[in-house]
Amino acid sequence: MYPNLSYLFHDLFGTARDNGLSVIQMFGLLMGIAFFALGYILYQELKRKEKKGILSPTIEQVWIGKGASVKDILVNSLFGFIVGFKVPAIITNFPEFKENAAGFVFSGRGNWLLGILGFFAFAAYYFWDGNKNKLPQPKQISKTTHPHERVGDIIVLAAIFGILGARLFSIMENMDSFLRDPIGQLFSGSGLTIYGGFILATAAITYYVKKHGMPAIHVADAIAPALILGYGIGRIGCQVSGDGDWGIINEMAKPGWFFLPEWMWAYDYPHNVLNEGVAIEGCTDKYCSKLSPKVFPTPIYEVTSSLIIFCILWLNRKRIERPGVMFSLYLTLMSVARFAVEHIRVNPRYDFLGAQLSQAQLISMTLFILGLIGLWYFKKNDITTARSA
Repeated sequence: MYPNLSYLFHDLFGTARDNGLSVIQMFGLLMGIAFFALGYILYQELKRKEKKGILSPTIEQVWIGKGASVKDILVNSLFGFIVGFKVPAIITNFPEFKENAAGFVFSGRGNWLLGILGFFAFAAYYFWDGNKNKLPQPKQISKTTHPHERVGDIIVLAAIFGILGARLFSIMENMDSFLRDPIGQLFSGSGLTIYGGFILATAAITYYVKKHGMPAIHVADAIAPALILGYGIGRIGCQVSGDGDWGIINEMAKPGWFFLPEWMWAYDYPHNVLNEGVAIEGCTDKYCSKLSPKVFPTPIYEVTSSLIIFCILWLNRKRIERPGVMFSLYLTLMSVARFAVEHIRVNPRYDFLGAQLSQAQLISMTLFILGLIGLWYFKKNDITTARSA
């Protein structure tokens, strides 16, 4: 396992573990790659839909020559304060920062003098930069924005509200751990609940596209293949870092029909980022634990199912012309895959009509029903000509 980049470089190049590269967490790195892939696929789909006339550019009235606003100056000044306050403290206390980057960043430690200097330096720069092209008489102009040009904003919203929702749902699912360590749980990079991120990010993106005159149903269809691909890449991060999203204990012998390697059947997650399990003999690094007994490596199964679903959606995206069908199909396939893997996942269980189900299974059932309703409704009702959400 590679809890951070230093462990990967150790295996590749023989460098020391827990060196400066340890500030780059593998889960975070794979999440970044996931959002990049999501953005690329969405960009391609929005361009394709615009070329077919399904989506259209929007025209907005914008001001030019007004100069820097107080809001812009204040926001950038606050960023300058954070940079001046934190960066020097990180440099001078790098060993401590390396041990717990999130805890250090969100602590009250920093250099107040350099923070104040950073505040005024950024304020001065953005005041000058914003006013250098100021006109005596500001005017409004029409600006045309194509759908694919909004991908950056959509990805930022997906990242912010996705991570926030995933964190909040994880806290609700593990309230006892949160009460023991509120700050540590709030800013932990592991144990994210994907459905929480999906729900909150969907709400934020829906609001954004409606605000900018983009038909939400067509954007949903475009983003469906991107979402499942991003999810699969994110689960690679769960697997390689050993962040706790593994399965239940698996002491069964590998069956004859299972042709994949042993570690795909039962795995002990050595050097997992949670440091859970028993000590690894002879290890003196920061992450020196492995699970005993071994467990089902469920992230691998989710990566596999995600790639299969992505291929189904991607190969059929040009054949499925009815708006809403693609996204509804995504909901049904994704929820079935997640519901199935939850049977061998380690998650709290709740009593539901006599069955013991996890939070993810309850949400999967809801999304599956919504997906079926969507497939029925959108196949029956052709809203191809719709141009507003």
